[in-house]
Amino acid sequence: MRGTLVVCADIDSLYREAVRRITTALARAGERQKIVSLALAGGKTPRALYQWLAREEFRAGIPWDKLHLFWGDERLVPLDHRESNYRMAREALLNHVPVPPENIHPVPVHLALEEAAQTYEQEIRTVLGNRRGIPCFDVILLGLGADGHVASLFPRAETLRERKRLVVVARSPVGMPRVTLTVPVLNQARHVFYLVTGAEKSQALQQAVEGAGELPAQLINPAKGELVWLLDCPAAARLERVRVET
Repeated sequence: MRGTLVVCADIDSLYREAVRRITTALARAGERQKIVSLALAGGKTPRALYQWLAREEFRAGIPWDKLHLFWGDERLVPLDHRESNYRMAREALLNHVPVPPENIHPVPVHLALEEAAQTYEQEIRTVLGNRRGIPCFDVILLGLGADGHVASLFPRAETLRERKRLVVVARSPVGMPRVTLTVPVLNQARHVFYLVTGAEKSQALQQAVEGAGELPAQLINPAKGELVWLLDCPAAARLERVRVET
């Protein structure tokens, strides 16, 4: 089994537990560092999480002045497009918290695909340092697709074998092209938090944490960091021997 499983009794418990763990990780990073880094995920489950993070009772614990925000993946659409992960995060979180504008680093979607990937990689290196190796994010948030994909790393894609680059172009089986962080970046993070909800994710989740194979999610296992799966009961229904947090 890869990582720690936390199965929550209901959706509110899941978001509360996720917020507690994320804010704790960010606050501790802020105590020892001048820069704190967070890579955001897209999707419906993260949207609700961001709304929780924006609540007054939780946002006070985050070192916003030090926090630099990036995106784990993004569609190459304008930043105000309805399918933009940046727009979703802006509406759910960024408009409601005191993060300095210069600390927000969206994917440069106005550029051509390969140029956007290369430019974003350079921005990550500039902010986080480590110009030759793999920079270390403090926290990376991930979802899980029903096919086992994470960020925009899809099953059987060539991008899964990338070991040097931080950001690459991703070709979705359906929909528009994207750019995505690569496996080495995800595995270098200090904390990786998956948020997985819904029965439609249960089969992929079971294979990711209990099975053999080559789902993208099975490649994520930080060598020196923490990997936590935050789950609701429908998503965890196929897993064996899990304890529900109440």
